[in-house]
Amino acid sequence: MSSALSFVVLPIAIGAVAFVLLLGLFNMMRGGSPDTSQRLMRLRVLMQFVAIIIAMAAIWLMGR
Repeated sequence: MSSALSFVVLPIAIGAVAFVLLLGLFNMMRGGSPDTSQRLMRLRVLMQFVAIIIAMAAIWLMGR
């Protein structure tokens, strides 16, 4: 279980965070809607939280 978390789920979560971050930055650089940028940055923070929880769960499971 811990190997699936650390080798499959965690990279997907980190990739999703990076993708949303790039979407938000691209929206800001092209002068898009500030509301969209704000929503994307809030989504990024939520996804970072989920990625941290997954990482901590993988570390905890490896120690067992």
